[in-house]
Amino acid sequence: MSSIWNNRISVSVFGEAQGPAIGVTIDNLPPGEYIDTEQISQFMKRCGTDQEGRPALSQVMSGMINNRTTGSPLCVFIQNMHRQPENTFSQLNRLPRPGHADYTGTLRYKGFNDIRDGGHFTEKLTTPLCFAGAVCGQILERRGIYTGAHIAEIHGILDKPFSHTHVTKEDILSIRDKHFPVIQNTQGKKMQTDIKAASEGGETLGGAIECASVNVPAGIGSPVFHGLETTIAQLLFALPDIRGLEFGAGFQSAKMTGSQSNDSFYVDDHGHILTRSNNHGGILGGISSGMPIILKAAFRPSATIGKAQQTINLSNLQSETLDAVPDIEACCVPKMIPCVESAVNLALLCHMLDYPHFC
Repeated sequence: MSSIWNNRISVSVFGEAQGPAIGVTIDNLPPGEYIDTEQISQFMKRCGTDQEGRPALSQVMSGMINNRTTGSPLCVFIQNMHRQPENTFSQLNRLPRPGHADYTGTLRYKGFNDIRDGGHFTEKLTTPLCFAGAVCGQILERRGIYTGAHIAEIHGILDKPFSHTHVTKEDILSIRDKHFPVIQNTQGKKMQTDIKAASEGGETLGGAIECASVNVPAGIGSPVFHGLETTIAQLLFALPDIRGLEFGAGFQSAKMTGSQSNDSFYVDDHGHILTRSNNHGGILGGISSGMPIILKAAFRPSATIGKAQQTINLSNLQSETLDAVPDIEACCVPKMIPCVESAVNLALLCHMLDYPHFC
């Protein structure tokens, strides 16, 4: 399985949904970086990791002494505290769930893959990624680079977007600690009402997350295969249920003319070169422009729903019915926000290591 990502910084994710532990090893972090473990814990709580059924942060095994990175691989074990009985998943090797990777995983790994609650395909593996992203975020914020996200949309209900040209550190921090991270609380209440109605009907909802990174210096990234947006996209598409990604004006660019799409340059009162609009989303030719990096990621509804579904018995190729799943999570979008931030933080840090005098 492809569970190792390497781009200056190496990240290796391990574990399975019903295994004793999951975790991550992060290599090539700058040595001597102070890591606030309390901030890490707060970040992990945003992923829902302290709730029933989710893994809890267990132990840093290597790579950090007295809260400072040592230069050796930073390895973290996360105990899987709420494992379910084996017979809970006994039918998944023959009755693949619609929308899940049961069928494709069985084909790819010749029936030897762990089918318990998704095995290595589980969304629980976003937790190690969040730990890695939280570490990278602290290193970046110490240099003044901040990344934050909010719920842009759930089931057609829209939040106010970030300003693409003037989003600030304060805008990002004002959302970070909200229980339901939106800019306009009135829209958030509408979203929560819709989520509750979906849950009562056994349905799930999708949505979109808007993410911004501020104070990223111009000149980060490279063209073609090592572009900044290329790296961000690769990490974001490691998240479950993501189905679309756009930078800046994104798909609206297809409706524009060249003069509408182009962002005019100017010099501000401090001598900084900026653009009057930010349709390019802060990245030109794979390289940061100095404008805020703005992206939006779309997530499909969770495949685990509270309604009966049709499937095929792989043993005899006959149609069968899967029972409704009780106690579903009607919308995964809110808990994916720190995952999106983590992916962006990791991508930014790996490129920032090339920046002069960064570390």
